[in-house]
Amino acid sequence: MGRVIAIANQKGGVGKTTTSINLSACLAEAGKKVLTVDIDPQGNTTSGLGVDKGKGRNTIYQVVIDECSIEDAIIKNLYDNLDLLPSDVNLAGAEIDLIGIDDREYILKNQIEKVKDNYDFVIIDCPPSLTMLTVNAMTAADTVLVPIQCEYYALEGLSQLIHSIKLVKKKLNPSLEIEGVVFTMYDARTNLSLQVVENVKENLNQAVYKTIIPRNVRLAEAPSHGLPINIYEPKSAGAESYRMLAEEVINNKGV
Repeated sequence: MGRVIAIANQKGGVGKTTTSINLSACLAEAGKKVLTVDIDPQGNTTSGLGVDKGKGRNTIYQVVIDECSIEDAIIKNLYDNLDLLPSDVNLAGAEIDLIGIDDREYILKNQIEKVKDNYDFVIIDCPPSLTMLTVNAMTAADTVLVPIQCEYYALEGLSQLIHSIKLVKKKLNPSLEIEGVVFTMYDARTNLSLQVVENVKENLNQAVYKTIIPRNVRLAEAPSHGLPINIYEPKSAGAESYRMLAEEVINNKGV
């Protein structure tokens, strides 16, 4: 039965989509069957995995508003062991479409339940805000993985996110846990990055992954080519880091 991990942080620009794409790809490379779910209306995970958002195909939006089944929207074998449930800008209207719908917080969970036995991991890329879509992702997830950028304001908003996770756990998903925090955009040349890591470890009563994702040119370039880093530049520091993170995630629950 698949482990469902939501990758969330309501702060933008923290490496959330980069982590969704490359963790998914490195889990798949390690032989795990992975479904990546893009529930961000910007659809950056979709385009970052090489899928054209303007092709008129079924997306998660059609699934959420019950216009098609989840099976009909999944793009199979995008890469070896990796399937994608794509997104596009239409998803921005889902908030309005869901007004007045019973159990609207459980729509994504109910859909993922239909297919999650086919996968070892379901990775959900959330929008950079605490919307109904993010709530749906957390309700569907077993755990939440939180990327944090190594910058001065790293802790800002994190307590709010943890509060939101606890609220979802209390009201909607009693088994929800925090998978862990992963540091992104680490620059070894600056004292600030090191200070941020130490500060978060001291102030955060959460699991922190040993793997730290470096600031890496190849990692920044890969999405514009529609490729995950392990395919775009397999020997880069970014690729090695995401492979290590994938290994930690695999070993986290003995999958």
